[in-house]
Amino acid sequence: LGNVRGKDWRIQTNVYGNGSTTRGREERYLVPFDPTEEPHRYSILWTPDYIIFYIDDVPIREVVRSDAMGGDFPSKPMSVYATIWDGSSWATSYGRIKINYKYAPYVSEFSDLVLRGCRVGPIQQVDSADRCAEAVEELMSADYALLTPRKRAAMRRFRERYTIYSFCYDQHRYGNVTFPDCDYVSSEHSRFGEWGDNKFPPKEVRRARRRSRKPSAVDDQPSK
Repeated sequence: LGNVRGKDWRIQTNVYGNGSTTRGREERYLVPFDPTEEPHRYSILWTPDYIIFYIDDVPIREVVRSDAMGGDFPSKPMSVYATIWDGSSWATSYGRIKINYKYAPYVSEFSDLVLRGCRVGPIQQVDSADRCAEAVEELMSADYALLTPRKRAAMRRFRERYTIYSFCYDQHRYGNVTFPDCDYVSSEHSRFGEWGDNKFPPKEVRRARRRSRKPSAVDDQPSK
């Protein structure tokens, strides 16, 4: 999502099911580094049963498929693309702070892009389950697809430390609707207001960012 000049950088994850954009599942986080100083690795594992988001090999979010989600869980062939666009109407303090074009041009650099899975033709809407079975099995048996207790502990630490918005607690937008893929934790709920924003945003992130510490160096340590 970018940042306000001199402030911490933000990142957002979201899940849309089968082309529907009427009910997003946004989460936003502060990141303990400045992404303009050095490259970082961003990964998404999408399987028929769950989706995991990673930053520098540290899992930051897991979405588990359930019958209650219905068509909200992505199940159609997808493509990958990158773009830069002005989202300041909502990304920075709900539009209070607009983008400053005097800092243009804005540039993103990508390298070492890797796509693994079952390839689908550009006009092919439904792929053969039999043909994709081997690719899916390979994905789900890979090391990055297995959330060990150590990885889950690292994910929990990241989420507790850096999450600043969760759709799970956004009563203004969704009322009292409960989502089957939300892990409602009473201690976590008390930290979020009716708009889904963290009422107690982390204060130590900027100090960590100045030291250019990656999440893997901070969060992926065994619990004592």
